[in-house]
Amino acid sequence: MVDVTTAITIERPADEVAAYAADPANAPAWYASIRSVEWRTPPPAALGSQVAFVARFLGRTLTYTYEVVDFAPGERLVMRTAEGPFPMETTYTWGPAKPGTTDMTLRNRGEPRGFSKLMAPFMGFAMRRANNKNLRRLKAILAARPTA
Repeated sequence: MVDVTTAITIERPADEVAAYAADPANAPAWYASIRSVEWRTPPPAALGSQVAFVARFLGRTLTYTYEVVDFAPGERLVMRTAEGPFPMETTYTWGPAKPGTTDMTLRNRGEPRGFSKLMAPFMGFAMRRANNKNLRRLKAILAARPTA
């Protein structure tokens, strides 16, 4: 089992951070590993939405479709896939830290199968490192946007 949680504080209101991060179309801008995103159901994200991703992680190209299994706009988004060598659940949570500031967490958990199972300890380390980098990128993108 791999279970990695990372967090960051972003100097933007929670509703703004959540709106940007919960839109899968924005994922290639802030996730270094995501190469493309294709909606399988009509946007925007809602319970039951399906979105296909192509990602590059640990030297491998991964293609998978996430389904939104829990969504409380501005608070929480949970997506899950059962595809590929690494079935995964990704959870985003957002909450106000202080006025105009958001605490965001990103949690990935899953049970690797096959060869990936042997790599689980390394995958957890690599995932934590990548997620920290991705959250810093998200923070930079949002910091560069004009305030509403």
